[in-house]
Amino acid sequence: MNRDQNENKTIKRREFMKTGAAVSAGILFAPMIMTQAKANDSNDLNVVLIGAGAEGSVLLNACLKIPNIRFKAVCDIWEKYNLRRSVRLLKKYRHDVRGYVDYRELLANEKDIDAAIIATPDFWHAPHAVACMEAGLHVYCEKEMSNTLEGARKIVEAQRRTGKLVQIGHQRRSNPRYRHSYFKLIKEARLLGRITTVNGQWNRSVQPDIGWPEKYAIPEHILRKYGFKNMRQFRNWRWYKGLGGGPIVDLGSHQLDIYNWFLESTPNSVFASGGTDYYDPATHEWYDSVLATFEYKTKYGMVRAFYQTITTNSNLGYFEAFMGDQGTLQISESGNRGGVYREQSAPQWDRWVELGYLNAPKEEAPKPASGAVLDVRETLAPPKYDLPVVMRDPYHKPHLENFFNAVRGKEELSCPVEVGYETAVTVLKVNQAVARGRKIYYRQDEFSV
Repeated sequence: MNRDQNENKTIKRREFMKTGAAVSAGILFAPMIMTQAKANDSNDLNVVLIGAGAEGSVLLNACLKIPNIRFKAVCDIWEKYNLRRSVRLLKKYRHDVRGYVDYRELLANEKDIDAAIIATPDFWHAPHAVACMEAGLHVYCEKEMSNTLEGARKIVEAQRRTGKLVQIGHQRRSNPRYRHSYFKLIKEARLLGRITTVNGQWNRSVQPDIGWPEKYAIPEHILRKYGFKNMRQFRNWRWYKGLGGGPIVDLGSHQLDIYNWFLESTPNSVFASGGTDYYDPATHEWYDSVLATFEYKTKYGMVRAFYQTITTNSNLGYFEAFMGDQGTLQISESGNRGGVYREQSAPQWDRWVELGYLNAPKEEAPKPASGAVLDVRETLAPPKYDLPVVMRDPYHKPHLENFFNAVRGKEELSCPVEVGYETAVTVLKVNQAVARGRKIYYRQDEFSV
């Protein structure tokens, strides 16, 4: 049974309730398919971490909740802080781990390693991923695949050349709530009908530049060796051209990846407006606010998709909303927010509630205030159906588990390099559209290597 067949198998309500504990663990749709990776005799995997900063620490902490993962080495150029902290933590959990400043030294000295987790700044992803694959390691690479399409292509080419598995860190692809929404609600039940519009955002409040303890500052000659001018740039690399891609890449990439996935398509065009409107352009080279409009020509018709990332106000946080002529799915990685809303003209959803695809509304839909007269242009607010799947794990844990099980030969990757590359093309074009001030068209052959 292939993965889609497994995930589209009907779940009866009684059976669904029995799987509640499994859902919470993020394994409701765990596939059991052999991949090109060789199945190990043991479940133990020897792993190295390259990049132990903020994102690397998040991945490391998620890995510590996954059994049979043994860290053998950590690499980070901030020896006195990131490296020392992560090595100390792993030794506390009884991992026999060594620390390195240079990834080349790590790859030369460490033997019997199964996989590498790469959580360095975007401009280092391609060199690190390629070197790890050529050293015989499978790779979990944080998104964005690269800050350039040239770098992303190098990762794809190295994967094909070496045959190693590469998972790109778009972790929503393994999130059980997103998987349920796609496989059950959109693909199988088609609850939304024809999707015509998508809205999404990631709004953040004003944040100061990230500082550092002066006594732990990295010497300038080491910073320059690894592509940074100074500690400010090292700590805030996402804002600098040539190092990262700004908020639209750093934040928006996660959500635009879901646009492509749920629409089963890639965009035909993008128009975007943005600028460095609030922060100092000398230290924030990328745009602090971006509003983008995409056109998707899907097999069901045109979809117009809107996306914004704002870094001066956190109103409504982050979410994605898929709107069809029969219903709306609003979903977010943040907690268990969201729900599904049925349009009045759509068929009843009792069947899907009975099957366990949705939870019945807890209360009736909002009604006009007493004595109020509904305007002829208004539509009554629809009732909210909750998703029956609850995600209690750290956000990255299911995606890492999927990667490790693929290395063991037991699952297929949720986000292989081909998918990650499509998302890289989608999101990196947005900054181009802002710079050019006009609509940019995608060629469909651009989405593959």
